[in-house]
Amino acid sequence: MIAPPHRRDDGVFDVAVIGGGIVGAAIGRELSGCDVSVALLEARDDVGDGTSKANTAILHTGFDAEPGTLESRLVARGYHLLGAYAKATGIPVEHTGAVLVAWNQEELDALPGLKEKAEANGYQHCRIVGAAEVYRTLPDLGDGVLGGLTVPDESIICTWTTNLALATDARQRGTTILLQHAVTAVDTGDDVTTLTTVGGEVRARWVVNAAGLGADHVDRLFGHDRFTVTPRRGELFVFDKLARPMVDKIVLPVPSSRGKGVLISPTIYGNVMLGPTAEDLTDRTDTSTSEGGYDFLLTKGERLMPRLLAEEVTASYAGLRAAIDHPDYLIEVTPAQRYLLVGGIRSTGLTAGIAIAEHARLLLEEAGLALRNRGDLPEPPQMPNIGEAALRPYQDAERIAADPAYGTIVCFCERVTEGEIRDACHAPVPARDLEGLRRRTRAMNGRCQGFFCGAAVASLRTKHHTHDGCGSQHKDSR
Repeated sequence: MIAPPHRRDDGVFDVAVIGGGIVGAAIGRELSGCDVSVALLEARDDVGDGTSKANTAILHTGFDAEPGTLESRLVARGYHLLGAYAKATGIPVEHTGAVLVAWNQEELDALPGLKEKAEANGYQHCRIVGAAEVYRTLPDLGDGVLGGLTVPDESIICTWTTNLALATDARQRGTTILLQHAVTAVDTGDDVTTLTTVGGEVRARWVVNAAGLGADHVDRLFGHDRFTVTPRRGELFVFDKLARPMVDKIVLPVPSSRGKGVLISPTIYGNVMLGPTAEDLTDRTDTSTSEGGYDFLLTKGERLMPRLLAEEVTASYAGLRAAIDHPDYLIEVTPAQRYLLVGGIRSTGLTAGIAIAEHARLLLEEAGLALRNRGDLPEPPQMPNIGEAALRPYQDAERIAADPAYGTIVCFCERVTEGEIRDACHAPVPARDLEGLRRRTRAMNGRCQGFFCGAAVASLRTKHHTHDGCGSQHKDSR
């Protein structure tokens, strides 16, 4: 474990950040770049195992955000911050560009307003194009396109690696990561707040609530009643890599009076994604797929790109978004409680995460938390590449010559090697189960969904399982 700078001897952290998703990890990273001790509390057994893992994985320019909102400002800044951070750490990104496709007169009439909105948000590169140009770009679209709006700087990114990079960076800067620490009670004292969790008590002078789907519950533990989270289920289809030549750009729906609609997007892993649906639920744990969602996506896909439906579906999955009854991000500080709420962060939080962390730091400083930059920060972590646009370990002859484990393929669908499995188990924020390995390496994520390689991957995980890193911090904190 890397000790936090100037760690107190009284067992009290300067800041406790609740939530190990992208936003919480980004805040932990930002604050641990200062002369304070930081704890990152995650309810689950791994960082990024909640809302963040099922993001649509688009690096947004912020062209379509509501101008003048906090979200629009932070997404626009986050686009540049995350783009630079991805280059520094090796997070996979592909600059594909996007096209909003108009299928009816209402959507066609909306394009000039969307272009004006983009320009109001500071994005000047959108262009309205006719149907012929849309079909030249995306010849496999279904019949009936009337026009489109190009967004050349929209990109695809690996949401899993983004979350892991931020958490790894935070830990290497000194953040203590506490897994399986769901907060169940809060006691705000004069100088110290005690968080009762399922993993034991955590004491901190300041608390940041970035708990995603549980942010309203935590907020109520602090005595507030500001908002309610509605879990919004989004179901998606992932098509086989053979479909990728059809979709080299993100195909976005034109927002209409009926909602935002369904997109088609390439993925960083070489697949094609169709979705998401949008269904409000009451169960905050329901990530099951449904017959209704399946039928809805088939109907949409048949209209948008009929040829796509002839390709094999590799997987279907569902994620939950934290929809709230508030039109903007809800980021508010309560100085008397030494408490900062970071709530209502929609799917744009992937792009905005680092900018949200900057904003959180500013609010904490204004509220009285002394934050002085450290001069001894480690270099950003270098993340393993699991994207298709750059060299993978199984393709790297020099790397294989130095360590033959990188030439021993375990998952043949996704070309994942024994060396990558081993590295994921021994990383600073290690994989603690098979799902953690899936997010770190792509193992079991291909056509067979682990049917062929699952036993071998499980055996390697057992062989390389370690209690180092986050695991020891989790267990020692009980």
